[in-house]
Amino acid sequence: MELAYIPSPSSGVLYLGPVPLRGYAFSILAGLFVALWIVDRRWVARGGQKGTAWDIAFWAVPFGLVGGRLYHVITDYQLYFGEGRNWVDAFKIWEGGLGIWGAIALGAVGAWIGCRRRGIALPPYADALAPGLALAQAIGRWGNWFNQELYGRETDLPWALHITSTEGGRVPGYYHPTFLYEFLWCVGVALLVIWADRRFKLGHGRAFALYVAAYCAGRFWIEYLRVDEAREILGLRLNNWTAMIVFVLAVVYFVMSAKLRPGRETVVEPGAAATGGATGGATDGSAGGDDAPDAAGSGSGSGATEPEAAGKDGKADSPEAKEEAGSKKPDAGSKADASPKEKDGAADKDAAGPGDAKAEDAEAETARADSEDTGPGAADSADARSKDEAGSAKKS
Repeated sequence: MELAYIPSPSSGVLYLGPVPLRGYAFSILAGLFVALWIVDRRWVARGGQKGTAWDIAFWAVPFGLVGGRLYHVITDYQLYFGEGRNWVDAFKIWEGGLGIWGAIALGAVGAWIGCRRRGIALPPYADALAPGLALAQAIGRWGNWFNQELYGRETDLPWALHITSTEGGRVPGYYHPTFLYEFLWCVGVALLVIWADRRFKLGHGRAFALYVAAYCAGRFWIEYLRVDEAREILGLRLNNWTAMIVFVLAVVYFVMSAKLRPGRETVVEPGAAATGGATGGATDGSAGGDDAPDAAGSGSGSGATEPEAAGKDGKADSPEAKEEAGSKKPDAGSKADASPKEKDGAADKDAAGPGDAKAEDAEAETARADSEDTGPGAADSADARSKDEAGSAKKS
């Protein structure tokens, strides 16, 4: 009695008029767009320019597709060049057959070219790409479900995949849904890389190395379940050997990189750093502008004696300035009230000639400055000198 199973689609192609919409191609493209969206956001968060990820993808994606197809055709050449096979089928990528190992290897070459054209290093870009690439693989695995391919051994588990196609030697039945296993594993790898990157600030390609090592660990046991035709070496499928070798290389790189280049890159894109520096300078400038009134105020407060004195000297040449200076003289001294003689002296000083007024004002300012610096006693002597000078001015 069939309790539960995962059904397979009756067809992997949906026709929109004369245009075929293939589920496999749709899965690959959807995965690519998700990966590019994620890497663009992560690249900007790392300090890069928005849009750089898409510019590099212009080189990386075509290289990756070619590399993935080449790996598949080379390692499974009997499917295309064996007896009774048509070699033209090797170009029918929409029918399935992309090796992730070749896609990453040759895609890295394309990414390196794109990075060099932008003047940036490849490792930080690979770190930004890592979780997005894992999610792209997860989404792309649903293309195997559309094509009813790459399933595992027979099973009676409730999540078994029901294969109905008889093409290519398939035998209808219930099998391990290895596409689903890899989908879930890749989602877990993406979450692991995101968490580790935030927790440990991975840099210099270590986030990408973590993604590679984690993916290889899962791919080994998933590959071991598959029953599709594949080349074997010493009883293990070729992809199992590839997973083990790449896993070791990724771990070695991770450890060596952590020892030789700890920490994370501070600048990932020089152009963005220059722009950010200009923006940061403007930000600092605007912040400084907001603080400028306070700074000016504190500066005028600390050096208020000099500007005030300069202002008074500058105003002494005009009658209005003389009147203002005369009215402020009692405030400058240490005594609150001026004597009648002082008032008469000030009035007579106003009536005196311009030259005498200038001399009196200069001496009075000197006296006030001395009183501020030396204390009340000096202020009294300054007032006395002012009285004598006022009397002499009156006599003249």
